Amino acid sequence: MKKRYLSTGNEACGEGAIRAGCTFYAGYPITPQNEITSYMSRRMEEEGNTFIQAESELAAVNMVFGAAAAGARSMTSSSSPGLSLKLEGISYLAGAELPSVIVNVMRGGPGLGNIAPAQGDYFQATKGGGHGDYHTIVLAPSSVQETFDLTFDAFALADKYRTPVMILSDGMLGQMMEPVEFDDAVKPEGIVAKEWAMTGSKGRESRSIQSLLLQEGVLEEHNKKLQLKYRDIEKNEIRVETYKTEDADIVLVAYGSMSRVSRTCVDQLRADGIKAGMVRPITLWPFPYKTISDIAKKAKKFLVVEMSAGQMVEDVRLAVQDDKRVFFYGRMGGGVPTEEQVLEKISEMS
Repeated sequence: MKKRYLSTGNEACGEGAIRAGCTFYAGYPITPQNEITSYMSRRMEEEGNTFIQAESELAAVNMVFGAAAAGARSMTSSSSPGLSLKLEGISYLAGAELPSVIVNVMRGGPGLGNIAPAQGDYFQATKGGGHGDYHTIVLAPSSVQETFDLTFDAFALADKYRTPVMILSDGMLGQMMEPVEFDDAVKPEGIVAKEWAMTGSKGRESRSIQSLLLQEGVLEEHNKKLQLKYRDIEKNEIRVETYKTEDADIVLVAYGSMSRVSRTCVDQLRADGIKAGMVRPITLWPFPYKTISDIAKKAKKFLVVEMSAGQMVEDVRLAVQDDKRVFFYGRMGGGVPTEEQVLEKISEMS
């Protein structure tokens, strides 16, 4: 039976995790993601699952490592400075091929910054962030409903590829309230016995999970295997939304909450007789290079809109292969671009 209720983005994230079969959550308080931790403290107990408020961000991500190694669907969440502290553990998760979900509700930076919404963690999320040659799948919701949906999907993706998956939200999406709909009949996918999990070796051969590989050549072969997996993810898991791009001369590219501003701008431009469209990457990694490259065969100009000094714009430039056609508008430190400011930038471009 379908249900509809009013929720914040953070609480929708928590409920999406619960309904995806999350059985272990460890987190540490930091604004503006505290509602996730608070929500999970109540709901995990109601479902008979494990909730731990850890003593630090480092402890939380390493608890997720242990639970994932034992086969649990595991999650942690934080906000920008806290996520930075988790990066060593995320690299370990990737190296040990342990499925897990990490939520980052981004805030202004660098440093402790402030608690306003921002998108300055794009590089951190999509370029590895921690040490070594690894990737995490990065999902970027643009609404409260999509926060629920993508968190639900993240656990299946994590198990399918044995890899960490990151939800990249922000302080605005986390705090805003919108209707959310879910269907009790929809059950989580991919929950099967994990033959690699550390569940005790009585009656079978022992198993090993590790990211420290010291024998000559072993680590290189492991990295080659990881890279083959990443190519497989790039081939099969790209998610992207296009909006009125078929005949667009000007194409806005934005993700998350900034895609909402950009969509409004596209509608306004169309009403004024200007052929505008929008590309919204939903997977920030893998990035939809081909989608943008194909659109670039016809479109004249691109405007990337971000709450940062310009990070995703570098991937758009790679896709377009013509820097002169790619423009940027962004605000930093918790500043949120308005429709008027974006439209003014487009007027300057013209």
